[in-house]
Amino acid sequence: MIKAIVTDIEGTTSSILFVKDVLFPYARVNLANFVRSHADDSQVKPLLKDVCNEVGNQLSTEQIIAQLIQWIDEDKKVTPLKSLQGLIWEAGYRQSDFKGHIYPDAAANLKAWKAEGLDLYIYSSGSVYAQKLLFAHTKYGDLTPLFSGYFDTHIGGKKEKESYDNIAEQLAMPANQLLFLSDIKEELDAAKAAGFETIWLTRNNTPDPQAEHRQVNSFDQIDVGRNKPA
Repeated sequence: MIKAIVTDIEGTTSSILFVKDVLFPYARVNLANFVRSHADDSQVKPLLKDVCNEVGNQLSTEQIIAQLIQWIDEDKKVTPLKSLQGLIWEAGYRQSDFKGHIYPDAAANLKAWKAEGLDLYIYSSGSVYAQKLLFAHTKYGDLTPLFSGYFDTHIGGKKEKESYDNIAEQLAMPANQLLFLSDIKEELDAAKAAGFETIWLTRNNTPDPQAEHRQVNSFDQIDVGRNKPA
């Protein structure tokens, strides 16, 4: 029996286009000024040090900015970059420059599952801070009370079995009582290897009944009481 659901964000609860066409460009455009203005802030200074540690060199502020922009352009899942993006996006949300995109079926079913007593968690390559910002600023209001916890790359890479082992250990639950939702096969493979139940969100594509993981194109097609991998 499924007792908790762990869901990805991009392509699963939220449109990939929102992240690629709204959030990433906003962070790229505002990154240099943000870093220059906040380099000595208590939240930012350790992240800039982490950038230096990541490349193995002591960098100037301008070199750090160049490295961060390079990582953005290469779509690198580097933890200090993700954390800095979250801080930049906070300003955008608070200024109502945009709202966090959530599919209507995701919002409705997350609320229903919570009401049914299921624990809900997020696991995304975006920082926990960025995750909370997205769900706190949606057209459906603040959805953060629905979630019991959040995981990002600090727990490990999303395509690594050990990350899902770590999540199950932190939740103190048997892996077979956990359902992972994602649009990425390699993430689902890793979760399945750790013992999770899995469902593959295809969104705009027709589900393949022969796929290695059960496929659906909407949260409306997920029956938590019967979801077993195909």
